[in-house]
Amino acid sequence: MNSASRRQHLGLIALVVRDYDEAIAWYTGVLGFELVEDTYQPAQDKRWVVVSPRGATTQILLARASSAEQERFVGNQAGGRVFLFLYTDDFQRDYDDYRARGVVFIRPPATHDYGTVAVFEDLYGNRWDLLQPSA
Repeated sequence: MNSASRRQHLGLIALVVRDYDEAIAWYTGVLGFELVEDTYQPAQDKRWVVVSPRGATTQILLARASSAEQERFVGNQAGGRVFLFLYTDDFQRDYDDYRARGVVFIRPPATHDYGTVAVFEDLYGNRWDLLQPSA
């Protein structure tokens, strides 16, 4: 297959969480994401929970840790590095809104040639960039 004709996109990113409901509450209530799907799967005794920033095509699957090994990675999926990058069209609006909602920013806003960015932690400690790319 010619790679030039291939069309792909990243659809879902799995994020290991401690509890479905607390994760849904934080991502929808604090970050303002949409709850796309919450379907119980009785055969596996788990839920298929998907959230997404409004208008985004890439979505996050909130996957409850189901073993002690998975539980160890809740909040540290990238070994302490920034794990996810949330792009915005208005950095100051979202930064101010998130701070007012209690989001913890561990690195203050900085402007670089690629854009304005600040690092925050989600409810479990995973690190995110809030980023408004330069024009």
